[in-house]
Amino acid sequence: MLSLSKQLFQLGKEVIQIIKKANYEAFFVGGCVRDLLLQEKITDIDIATNATPNEITALFHHVIPIGIEHGTVIVRYKKHSFEVTTYRTEGTYSDKRHPDYVNFITSIEEDLKRRDFTINALAMDETGEIIDLFNGQEDLKNQRIKAVGQPKERFEEDPLRIIRALRFSSQLGFTIEKNTLEQMKRNRKNLQSIAIERINEEMRRFFASEHISKGILYLKQSKVYEQLPIFKEEPLYVQYLFENFIPLTSFAEVIAYFYLQNKKYPIQKWIREWKCSNKVKKDAQTLVQSIESYQKNGLHPMLVFNLPEELFNSFVRLTNFIENTNLTVQDVKNINNSLIIHSKNELNIKGNDLIEYYSEIKPGPWIEHMLKRMTEKVVLQELENDYKQLKEWVKCNPPKEI
Repeated sequence: MLSLSKQLFQLGKEVIQIIKKANYEAFFVGGCVRDLLLQEKITDIDIATNATPNEITALFHHVIPIGIEHGTVIVRYKKHSFEVTTYRTEGTYSDKRHPDYVNFITSIEEDLKRRDFTINALAMDETGEIIDLFNGQEDLKNQRIKAVGQPKERFEEDPLRIIRALRFSSQLGFTIEKNTLEQMKRNRKNLQSIAIERINEEMRRFFASEHISKGILYLKQSKVYEQLPIFKEEPLYVQYLFENFIPLTSFAEVIAYFYLQNKKYPIQKWIREWKCSNKVKKDAQTLVQSIESYQKNGLHPMLVFNLPEELFNSFVRLTNFIENTNLTVQDVKNINNSLIIHSKNELNIKGNDLIEYYSEIKPGPWIEHMLKRMTEKVVLQELENDYKQLKEWVKCNPPKEI
């Protein structure tokens, strides 16, 4: 286990001890216990307790009420966050991010029964003793995803669990148990009642995971893709998911990939249907423009100039995957380092200079057009970024409005 994981668990033990000292129960639960047993990196610690959110709030100096009506608070302890949730059962989610209703209970056993899969229905006390009511440890050993109890009931309680099963198969490389997979297929239409934002988050993680090829296998077998935005309109998009698919680490990459495979639907539709942020939209558009530029002109200085550094990795990953090339991020960085300017704001002539020089012309789009042309010539080293030389170019290349 990594040092950060050890540190988090040690601090988590202290949080549990504070809760228990006040005569309440508290256990590590869910994914952190699963990942501890798998010796995977742990970044989040979840704690379940029979104390109510108000009782937890009284025990710690800094508590954030992120979902207090659903029994969940964030305890900030020694500069780290711990999600603490009261034992509960819950109703259906309908089209919301949160359950329609929550009933607080007093038993960790009852709390574990409401969880989705056996590998997540594990609890551990501060001494390391495991509570395993559904043979979750055996399923971890056998690398199996299996619903707690009756899968039909679990998927009817919250259909998003169908997507979560796919995400865990992609994340862990586990096999989905036969009956669980069958009920995923039978209940997949219930996903239409789930908020797209919830599906988006799970699918983002699905595509970014190490064992994405395994996840794709089950996505196809379960036919869940028929319930996803865009795919339900055009199921043939699934043909672009094949055996040697690679992890795509952002949803912007996912959208750019599918758009470049088949341009039937514009990026704006992908963004709207999946309810993505403006940042995802901008990044997807930039990636598409950059890859199309590469397809036309190779790794060109203007391509790199227009590509934000934060997208270098995404660009290289997608380009290599789509074009079967061997680009490296260093190739992009080498060109970036050779650029004379990295932003049009670094151009040594401004719009006001053009307005002053051509004072007889009404300011308009011609200013931006000329600045863009000069920027490109400087990037391509056809002009020096020198005011006098740029002004001479302006003199020799008057705007078309003259």
